Amino acid sequence: MNFKLIFLLLLTTLCRADDGYRLWLKYDLIKDATKRAAYARSAQFIVLNSTNPVLKTAADELQTGLQGLLGKTVPIVANAGGKTGGILLTTSPVAELTNEGYRITGKQNITITGKTDAGVLYGAFALLRHLQTRQSIDRLSLTSNPKIQLRMLNHWDNVDASIERGYAGQSLWKWYELPERIDPRYRDYARANASIGINGTVVNNVNASSRFLTAEYLQKVAALANVFRPYGIKIYLSIYFPAPKTIGKLKTADPLDPEVNQWWVDKANEIYKLIPDFGGFLVKANSEGQPGPQDYGRNHADGANMLAKALAPHNGIVIWRAFVYKADGISDRFKAAYDEFKPLDGQFEKNVIVQVKNGPIDFQPREPFSPIFGTMPQTPLGMEFQITQEYLGHATHLVYEAPLFKECLESDTYAGGRGSTVAKVVDGSLHNYKLTAIAGVANTGSDRNWTGHPLTQANWYAFGRLAWDHTLTSQAIANEWVTMTLTPEPQSVKTVTDLLLKSREIYVNYNTPLGLSRPWTGAHFAPEPWQNRSSRPDWTAVYYHRADSIGLGFDRTVKGSQALAQYRPEVQKQWNNPETCPLPYLLWFHHVPWTQKLNTDRTLWEELCTRFYTGAESVGGMQNEWASVKKDIDPETFANVAGRLATQQKEAIWWRDAWVLYLQEFARQPIPAPFKKPDRTLQEVKELVDIYQLR
Repeated sequence: MNFKLIFLLLLTTLCRADDGYRLWLKYDLIKDATKRAAYARSAQFIVLNSTNPVLKTAADELQTGLQGLLGKTVPIVANAGGKTGGILLTTSPVAELTNEGYRITGKQNITITGKTDAGVLYGAFALLRHLQTRQSIDRLSLTSNPKIQLRMLNHWDNVDASIERGYAGQSLWKWYELPERIDPRYRDYARANASIGINGTVVNNVNASSRFLTAEYLQKVAALANVFRPYGIKIYLSIYFPAPKTIGKLKTADPLDPEVNQWWVDKANEIYKLIPDFGGFLVKANSEGQPGPQDYGRNHADGANMLAKALAPHNGIVIWRAFVYKADGISDRFKAAYDEFKPLDGQFEKNVIVQVKNGPIDFQPREPFSPIFGTMPQTPLGMEFQITQEYLGHATHLVYEAPLFKECLESDTYAGGRGSTVAKVVDGSLHNYKLTAIAGVANTGSDRNWTGHPLTQANWYAFGRLAWDHTLTSQAIANEWVTMTLTPEPQSVKTVTDLLLKSREIYVNYNTPLGLSRPWTGAHFAPEPWQNRSSRPDWTAVYYHRADSIGLGFDRTVKGSQALAQYRPEVQKQWNNPETCPLPYLLWFHHVPWTQKLNTDRTLWEELCTRFYTGAESVGGMQNEWASVKKDIDPETFANVAGRLATQQKEAIWWRDAWVLYLQEFARQPIPAPFKKPDRTLQEVKELVDIYQLR
């Protein structure tokens, strides 16, 4: 008998407690002896004949993964010595591979080939994923190229270790310890990102502190870059546009001022001396009170181009965010980014990417795609998604975001005729962009399980997989993640996958159905549709939903704000008529009467009530489905999720009651059968929100 193997199996069973730290890189022993033996025959050794640090990382990751999955040590050797049954790592100018693509073939040996060392690293992780998801390795033949060049996380982390819109503890970066002490967690963060193809990270908040550009902090950033480099990850910084004034002691930050230009050239030289592969700058300017080039009578292209010229000799790039809006209270905020950036198409330097949020407002539970994606063919446009759940229930509510990402990416802009999807704009295939990028605002923090809610690890994973290949389905990605992270048991994988896939629509139903825009609160969490006071009108709830005695919704047609005119005629045709507009976007573009009959054969009021009530009730169904997989899920993880689902059910009812009771004051109609009137009054709900705001 193989007593060592029996011991390993017993140890795995006895030590099941899983705090979530390992994410999808668990590499637990494969229990199926037949499959494990088949894998082992093809993984007897790893051949690496190179000192390249990225290739060394690939070999080490394979060794770690195989040891866990197979229950045995797989040696790394310099050559096969004529033996078969090994895994060979090699770089080669294969015609069908792009710089970071990989090819995995298996005959007598499994060969992982990349045109570059990074390609081999991604191929190594792909092979491990193949084994983790228990797929066959007979006649193995896998080829994959990333569809987008720059696949990045944006961290909104601050110097004081807080995270703007962070719901999983404090920042991962211990600035007070760097550069002298390197937390082992930095390497594990890099491992996780490399495993899903992420190749860049912006380590600080877009509402940036100029302190990050000081000599003191650049040393700290360089220490992080040294950790990330063997995993093929470049480091980027968000910058504070007036830094030449705040830390450079200049009298101005005017992008057309020669002294300012020279200051940025000198700063770029200083950075690249410390970090030779530094990626570049991310910039938020002239938005939400942040200073920028408009303070000096210049435009966004003037500001971006100044920085681009400073970075160009080092092959650095500028990522300039299109999230801008003025506080005039007159124009529709929906239109702001288009109005400012469309006239600048073609005026940016070649190493500038304009980074556009998926929707025109601000990471709402559901938004139409930003009209900018259909109207700037001469300017590389990068996608900005939000992984952290700012408007999606924070770390309390389960919302699998892959369907949200896919909904945007598969939307047709008609920028080059039918089939001109947002994805084809972002990946450069539609307009032949030379630079392509996609970014996700990270949901990581210092919590032991990285993301607070254990199941929202799936959103980090899904972003990376879609950044690599946006044609993957939400279901396929969820299936991978569940199998690798929670359990390989087929029935439980199916149950949890189904749970993930329906979670976003359930959330939308009790939170913002029919295109109802999100009430605006300071925490972006509590329901407060009555909120009507703020320093600016578009920071109120009533600005967005426009409820009155006639109906509900924001008229953006020619009779209203005319925001719909920013889209191509084919898109306008789909959304312009309230009787034919798809229900998910109805209230985004139309002020609809309460008694208007919809294509569901219910009035607007009846349909809203149906969505609010069934959405809240569906959370109970999610609880039951989660309970059914208890036997196959780690006890600690199971209990954690079960507790959060219980809280989600309570808060879903809270959202339902707030909306229904508030809107009923305008609709002046009874709640339709079979739904019962909430047990509490609107005043009681308001008091509950007030208590929440105080905590």
